Amino acid sequence: MTDEQDRLVIRDAATGAAVPDAFQRLWNPHRMAYIDAGREGTGRGHADDCPFCEAPRKSDEDALIVARGEHAYVLLNLFPYNNGHLLVCPYRHVPLYDEATPDELREMGELTQIAMRVLRAVSHCDGFNIGMNQGEVAGAGIAAHLHQHIVPRWQSDANFFPIIARTKSMSQMLGDTRRLVAEGWPAAD
Repeated sequence: MTDEQDRLVIRDAATGAAVPDAFQRLWNPHRMAYIDAGREGTGRGHADDCPFCEAPRKSDEDALIVARGEHAYVLLNLFPYNNGHLLVCPYRHVPLYDEATPDELREMGELTQIAMRVLRAVSHCDGFNIGMNQGEVAGAGIAAHLHQHIVPRWQSDANFFPIIARTKSMSQMLGDTRRLVAEGWPAAD
């Protein structure tokens, strides 16, 4: 074994720190604000400092809300994975899917379907990633308030830029995206 090959062998935990491995890293230092807020007990743990409880109290433009229902509402993600990345949240401060009421779940499902139709119409996306992270251990940035992600996807959104330059190109400002989605949202009956 060469010295270079031997250097890559992890013999025990004490000598394994900083040894190169096969994993690539995606650095997201802006997410640390959520982690720090959780450590301090702010921003995630209580309804009085939860951004998803605060958003409906603001104007739609200030909170990036595109639609409001009776039990849930839709807003843009402040840190989107793609243009048009939406979140569907119940108004009630509840952390887990199985703690939501049938009315909240029904409306979240209906709003998700409408959001998909609107995003296809205004952004011409080819597909979606839809999901929820339940609890901090599962990756929920704001674990104390249930929310569902709707991420529009395009055939061409996996281009060289994020792969080579490790940078995600966002082609629209959040305010412009909010306006397009809100204007495309069907009027309430």
